[in-house]
Amino acid sequence: MKTIKVPLDAAGAAVTALLYEADQPRACLVLAHGAGAGQQSSFMVSFARALAALSLDIVTFNFPYTEQGRRLPDKGPVLESCYHTVIETIRRDVTSAARSLFAGGKSMGGRIATHIAAADPELPVNGLVLLGYPLHPPGRPTDRRDRHLPAIKRPVLFVQGSRDTFGTPDELSPVAASMAPPPQFHVVDGGDHSFKVRKSADQARIYRSVQQAIVEWIDGVRVTS
Repeated sequence: MKTIKVPLDAAGAAVTALLYEADQPRACLVLAHGAGAGQQSSFMVSFARALAALSLDIVTFNFPYTEQGRRLPDKGPVLESCYHTVIETIRRDVTSAARSLFAGGKSMGGRIATHIAAADPELPVNGLVLLGYPLHPPGRPTDRRDRHLPAIKRPVLFVQGSRDTFGTPDELSPVAASMAPPPQFHVVDGGDHSFKVRKSADQARIYRSVQQAIVEWIDGVRVTS
């Protein structure tokens, strides 16, 4: 694993990115963390290691508030600018990213990836991997975060638990129908926002199936793009 410092401005602000290197990487995937835990969370580390073992270079990084030890997330423009800068840096510094780069993340991290992709048609990413897309806050299904999604205009993979309180696959289906190309779904039956199922003995198998689905989807996008 390599550490990459990502400078954010001339005043010296920076965040830390981690590169989990595959032996023979077929592509690079940048995964941003969710609102409540940084790139060192067990979810982020375990997924990064597993996907690197499946021949993807994986980059994780901290948003500024996490890097600085603050609990409340930065405002949207700060998060988006940070993610944009990470992509620029990784494209320059990681060989596989210059060939084939995908972006996404867990919950909020994936949502920020959708915003920068929707806002910038020239953003050099081949597709988005969204792990538990936060369509709305729990218990507030009308406060939707989907207006920008049709503007992405790139392949999208939604990995969503069937009992995700931030939005179920059925809730995402109407906006997905307005997206082009049509997004793909990998539904975790019985999974919550972090794909946890009630039968804990099945958890490792569930995570492996999600990771394999991500790799297979990326392979399919690479073949057709």
